Amino acid sequence: MEQTFKGIKENKTNTIVIKRDGRVVNFNPNKIKAAINKAFTHVYSSEDAEISELVKDIITKLSTRYGQELTINQIQRVTEEVLVASEYNEVAQAYISYRVQREQERMLSVDINESIKALTAKESTLMNENANKDSRVFNTQRDLTAGVTAKAIGLKMLPPHVANAHLKGQIHYHDLDYQPYAPMTNCSLIDFETMFNEGFTIGNAQVESPQSIQTATAQMAQIIANVASSQYGGTSANRIDEILAPYAEKNYHKNLKMAHQWIEDEDKQKAFAVSKTKKDIYDAMQSLEYEINTLYTSQGQTPFTTLGFGLGTSWIEREIQFAILKVRLEGLGSEKRTAIFPKLVFTLRDGVNLKEVDPNYDIKQLALECTAKRMYPDVLMYDKLVELTGSFKVPMGCRSFLQGWKDDNGNEVNDGRMNLGVVTLNLPRIAIESSENKEQFWSILEERLDIMTDALVYRVERVKEALPENAPILYQYGAFGERLNEDESVDKLFKNKRATVSLGYIGLYEVATAFYGPDWEENKEAKDFTLEVIKTLKAKADELGEQYGYHFSVYSTPSESLTDRFCRMDKERFGSIPNITDKDYYTNSFHYDVRKNPTPFEKIEFEKDYPQYCSGGFIHYCEYPNMRQNLKALETVWDFAYDKIGYLGTNTPIDHCYECDFDGEFEATERGFKCPQCGNQNPDTSDVVKRTCGYLGNPQKRPMVRGRHKEINARVKHIPDSVVKLKRNQKAKLSNDSRSVLE
Repeated sequence: MEQTFKGIKENKTNTIVIKRDGRVVNFNPNKIKAAINKAFTHVYSSEDAEISELVKDIITKLSTRYGQELTINQIQRVTEEVLVASEYNEVAQAYISYRVQREQERMLSVDINESIKALTAKESTLMNENANKDSRVFNTQRDLTAGVTAKAIGLKMLPPHVANAHLKGQIHYHDLDYQPYAPMTNCSLIDFETMFNEGFTIGNAQVESPQSIQTATAQMAQIIANVASSQYGGTSANRIDEILAPYAEKNYHKNLKMAHQWIEDEDKQKAFAVSKTKKDIYDAMQSLEYEINTLYTSQGQTPFTTLGFGLGTSWIEREIQFAILKVRLEGLGSEKRTAIFPKLVFTLRDGVNLKEVDPNYDIKQLALECTAKRMYPDVLMYDKLVELTGSFKVPMGCRSFLQGWKDDNGNEVNDGRMNLGVVTLNLPRIAIESSENKEQFWSILEERLDIMTDALVYRVERVKEALPENAPILYQYGAFGERLNEDESVDKLFKNKRATVSLGYIGLYEVATAFYGPDWEENKEAKDFTLEVIKTLKAKADELGEQYGYHFSVYSTPSESLTDRFCRMDKERFGSIPNITDKDYYTNSFHYDVRKNPTPFEKIEFEKDYPQYCSGGFIHYCEYPNMRQNLKALETVWDFAYDKIGYLGTNTPIDHCYECDFDGEFEATERGFKCPQCGNQNPDTSDVVKRTCGYLGNPQKRPMVRGRHKEINARVKHIPDSVVKLKRNQKAKLSNDSRSVLE
């Protein structure tokens, strides 16, 4: 019998376990040991070192009764039997109670009535899941009600093992409140140029090509609202300065014609036309900003909108760029509050705006001022982004990037393409389960990637079931580029790698911490290990792309609620683990531990090696104090980053108190945010703006995702003076080694 036990323990007899969802996996006795240890911890507040005989007895009985093919129920039944027969009665009760509780949770998670009950009880994980959804208003509450219903139905629609992995927190099937219940797409780059040129239909209105920039931006706002209501992700306008320029040109010619009627001098005619056109451009961009911030989609939220600009060099394109930045700097309303949307993304390109000799360098200076005061724009580094993703384009939403793609005629296509959904892998869970055994880590990772494969393929297959008539703005009227007939398959716009589907991940910092300790960033072996993890994900994505014909991309997940969900579930299951679960959040993406104090240069140098393996979605952030009086220091960081990373965001304190006129960073508390100068917590007399996983949010007016205040508190509040103070009386000579201009 001892030989039989040894054989099962080492899995030499190829013992298998049939899971509840039908999957077949190798038998792992460590899971029995972990479950019993958890019961001991619950009863005695510590694990028991003498449980090997219990585990041995359980495995012996399993081998004797059932041979080499086991089920979960058989394992649980024998485990309970052995525990009940032992001297540990309270441990047996704890084990049985936990098992019953888990079975009830599995049943309730797909029970629509229970989901609605949790919503009506205002459960925080539902009400605060999205920082830009105001759960207090009727239309959002209606969407939340529909969402919990769709989630319950969606879980039943998923392959059982995928649903099971999601419920356990091994993976996260994003946006269950929309898909698979409906075959909707995720984020996209809207093809505004084609829609403007060819016209389109919204509702009962057939809309013709705009004849002015004011009409173009009005149409743009309506397109954004309708697209956002037909999908569930972010919407982006790529190179908006260049798209809108032809319509501002129409304004110029109209204004010049008007000038001919009233002004005789030709030079004055042109001067009037230019001046009037500049005013038209500013008014149009201001209207667009207000319209986007006042729109509500069918999802009960402001559309997650991104505007990309910065590459146009004509006087009209330059003026559009100036207007976008000036409008944002001006602020909203009489109190001049910071606009939450749209997200602004400014492109830096050598020869266009990077250096003092470049024609648009003055616009870069305004972008720096705007970032210091309003936190946007983020910046794209043109050359590096092309290197990483194969072509230039702005992100879809906050950080999701399309990869370079050409049509049958060899033309590069970016606008009109989209993402089909995201599934994210809980990497820290795998590290915890592997118990510092790397061989076990890679084995579990391989198993989880198989589940991820089935989840991602299911997303693709489900969205292909949509009909063009389900979302006319997307499929029939040009938002997705080509216009389909009613009887054409939507897959025409997805296949041959035109669309992406994303394999997300979270918690790379915690994975390395599990094997190398919390201060591993300077350890080459540790960093190489984390890179190997991302390379493994990339290899899997590439393999799936070749197999299925869609662009499977690795995505550094924008995990607004996932930083909390995964960590919360793992803490409940494995307890408080120092520097992993005890923080109450997981570190998103490949980011440097937010509790440490790296300079921007150190952070960029550390993170720059990862995006080449996760080019489907990434962003880098640097933390700063108030930078309004030190724009040259901020510019130095931008220039330093230019040839190293593709996408950089600036986190700087821009909170404002209207009671005491404080400018800076409000203090995060369990109950919200307060002014450090006068203690004001009233959202009506303060403007608190924080970045929440890519987009800005106002946590005073819309409750922040649980746990996010802890992550914000953990952020670097200050960077060393050597980073932000330039030498006195010395101009900044910007080069690749920007440190030379710093103290």
